[in-house]
Amino acid sequence: MPETVLATARTEFDRGFTVDLHVHDFHLLSWSATATVTHRTSERDWLVPPTHALWMPAGVPHTIDVVRGGLGYGVVLTGTTPWTEPTGVLVTPLVRELIVHLGTARSPARRQAEQLLVDLLEPVPSTTFTLPVPTDPRLRTITDALVADPSDGRDLAAWADHVAAGVRTLTRLFQAETGMTFAQWRTHARIRAALILLTNGTSVGATARAVGYRKPGAFAEAFRRVTGRSPSDVG
Repeated sequence: MPETVLATARTEFDRGFTVDLHVHDFHLLSWSATATVTHRTSERDWLVPPTHALWMPAGVPHTIDVVRGGLGYGVVLTGTTPWTEPTGVLVTPLVRELIVHLGTARSPARRQAEQLLVDLLEPVPSTTFTLPVPTDPRLRTITDALVADPSDGRDLAAWADHVAAGVRTLTRLFQAETGMTFAQWRTHARIRAALILLTNGTSVGATARAVGYRKPGAFAEAFRRVTGRSPSDVG
């Protein structure tokens, strides 16, 4: 794990704030206490709600977009790490308190708090808050449309007609380029969109309808399957 926490920055982000493509020579743990932030790399699109943080290793080009304004923290670290790719981590109550503490701590006990923080970082499955970005132009047509309108209910056969490709071809490409089936990718796109709506105060029922679920119960089941939490826990 990292050897040293160099700094902890506390920032109030405005909605719509962006950071263009950039690279840093340190590891960064980004946590949004009340904001909701999207980090984009060439391969994935990471949505980071207040319940989680993102480990961004040194040397990885990425952009940042704030989709919900609020308070955020950035913990700058140096040293070795087992995570060479961006990795989502769970923000438990203790991790949250340690991040806040390191933002103000100047005592000799700071080193102990730093080490405890990095020891407690627990990675979550890479698919929890990410959307793999395909490169095939036919897939990009489909995935870009679903990100723009997650309620779009067209099945793969309808999309195959839309992009002039075979169902078998699209099935193979989805698995090869995203590691998911079409249905799995769409579910993750819907849950990602739902997280943004829920953290902005939209009701569970309205969120379910907005992302393509007719029944709140079906939405809640899909949400728990992807995130491990209930939609009512987010807000």
